[in-house]
Amino acid sequence: QAYRDLVDRYPTFRQRSEIPDVSRDISLQPFRAYGVDGVILFSDILTPLPAMGVDFDISEGGTISIQPVRTREAFAKLKRIDVQTACRFVGQVLGDLRAEVGHSAAVLGFIGLPFTLASYVVEGQTGVASGFSQTRRLRQEDPKLLHDILSLLANNIADYACYQIDSGAMIIQVFDSWAGHLPDGAFREFAFPYQKRVIDEIKRRHPETPIIIYMAPGEYSREGRRLAQLARTGADIVSIDHTIDFRRAREIIPDGIGIQGNLDPKVLRDGPLEEIREQTERILEAARGTRHIMNL
Repeated sequence: QAYRDLVDRYPTFRQRSEIPDVSRDISLQPFRAYGVDGVILFSDILTPLPAMGVDFDISEGGTISIQPVRTREAFAKLKRIDVQTACRFVGQVLGDLRAEVGHSAAVLGFIGLPFTLASYVVEGQTGVASGFSQTRRLRQEDPKLLHDILSLLANNIADYACYQIDSGAMIIQVFDSWAGHLPDGAFREFAFPYQKRVIDEIKRRHPETPIIIYMAPGEYSREGRRLAQLARTGADIVSIDHTIDFRRAREIIPDGIGIQGNLDPKVLRDGPLEEIREQTERILEAARGTRHIMNL
C-alpha cells in the first residue's frame, strides 16, 4: 500500500526513480517493513541513457519506448557521460541509503550490461517479442556500428557503476538480461567481451567491491547453458534462474564463485504461500554449506 500511495502522487516511473527522496523511500520500504539484509536502489538499467542522448519512457504497464539508434548518423549524436553531473540524483539516493541503514544492511546498486542496453537502444523497445529483429539485422549488416554502440555503452556503464560505488553502493549487480537470446557465436562476439570489459574496469577501480552477474533465461541460456561463461567474466557471484537445479549449477560454477537465486519469480509472485516456503526451503537445503544469497 505504501508504494501504491507513492504511485498516486508520482504517476510515472521516471518520477519515482529520479526524484531522490521518492527513490530513497521506495528503496527503503522492504527494509523498514521486514528488516531485510539488503537494500536495492530503486532505479532502472535504462536510467543513464538520457545522459548519453537516448531518452526513454516506461509506461505503468512496463512498456518501454526509445527513439532507436540504427544508423551511423544517429550514433554520432551519442556521447560519453559525466556521471557526477548527469546522474547526481542516483548518487544522492545511494548516499542517503547508506546513512539510513548503516551496517544493518548491504546497499546494492546495479547496471545493465552493454548488449542488453544496446538491444533497447537499437530496437527502440524490449526486443523479446520480435526476436530482437533489429539487433539481429544490425549485427549481420553493420557489425562495426553495433560494436561501436557496445563500446560506448561499456565505457559509460563502467563509469556509472563506479560512480554508484563511490556514492555508497556496497555491491553492484550487473544485468545482461537478454544476452541469453544470442546464439553461441554471436554471444562470444557481441556480449561476453563487453561483459568482461565492464567488470574488469569496475574491479580495476574497486577491487574489493563484490559484483553479481545475472542473465535471464533465454533460448540459449536456460538450464544453465551460459553459467560457465558467466563464471569467467570476473564476477564474484553468478545469479542463477529457476530453470536449473541448484546442485547442477554448483557443479558448473567454480567453488570460489558464489551463487545467487534459483527461486521461480512466478511462484514468488503468485504463490500460494506454502509453495513459496517449500521451494525456498528446498533451495536453502541444497545450498547448505555453500556461498549463496537467497534472492531472485
